[in-house]
Amino acid sequence: MKNTLILPLLLLLFTSPLTAKVQADLTTDSIMVDANYRRFHFHKPSTSRSSLVFVLHGSGGDGKGMSARTGRLEERSAADNFLVVYPDGYKRFWNECRKVASTEANIQDVDEVAFFQSMIDYFKENYGINEQQVFAVGTSGGGHMAYKLGMLMPGKIRAITAIIANLPDDQNMDCAGLNQPMPVMIINGTADPVNPYDGGLMQTGSFKAGTVRSTEQSLQYWAGLAGYKGNPAKQAMRDTDPADGKMIERYTYQQRNKPEVVLLKVIGGKHDYPNDIDVHLEAWEFFKRQIR
Repeated sequence: MKNTLILPLLLLLFTSPLTAKVQADLTTDSIMVDANYRRFHFHKPSTSRSSLVFVLHGSGGDGKGMSARTGRLEERSAADNFLVVYPDGYKRFWNECRKVASTEANIQDVDEVAFFQSMIDYFKENYGINEQQVFAVGTSGGGHMAYKLGMLMPGKIRAITAIIANLPDDQNMDCAGLNQPMPVMIINGTADPVNPYDGGLMQTGSFKAGTVRSTEQSLQYWAGLAGYKGNPAKQAMRDTDPADGKMIERYTYQQRNKPEVVLLKVIGGKHDYPNDIDVHLEAWEFFKRQIR
């Protein structure tokens, strides 16, 4: 069992109402993992050998709610031949790498690696997905889960994108990573009151979830594993929505024979999505660059 220190739950709801059409189109299935049925949702693909993209909801959310936020990603899936899957966390939460957590997923130490490996096997057997092209993008608590997949399943997950999430710091880290380099993109806001850009305590009101590294330290963790030194290349992205008060700077580590490591720094961004880009489409474009 994990540390059972009881703290208030950090409820980060990233859901929105579903239309009847979206609900009707989604297929739901489940897999037994350690005596628990773990559910996931997807739209059945029309082709085989597709890439697989896990889209991970935030703490307190669920897969169906997350699917309501990814319409443009789903629209792209047929043309680019990828399958989008929306797993459910255990009782709406993930057992990710934050040691300080009072969620049932954390207390029971549910086996997320077994869950994701079982889903990969399921989609390989039933839909013939390409096992070499499996990706994960997550928001907030889902971003923390994406980090865990990158740390513990680097041979199974090709690349990850973490949105509004920093890695836990040393005292709050509950994962012994395999220390293997992999392509990673981080999308964080500089004015985020929940996931502090400069690191520190994750909280919203009285809810707390332990301490995290800064965004820069999170970036350097992955850049260091890939063997990068010095500063990343900087590029100002086009401000497509000046009214939202946010601008995005892209910082990129990229060299031949090394995995790409990227930070999208959302200046003025809070614990939300910027209007200038579709974060899930941006994640897919990043993933697509990793397919050789």
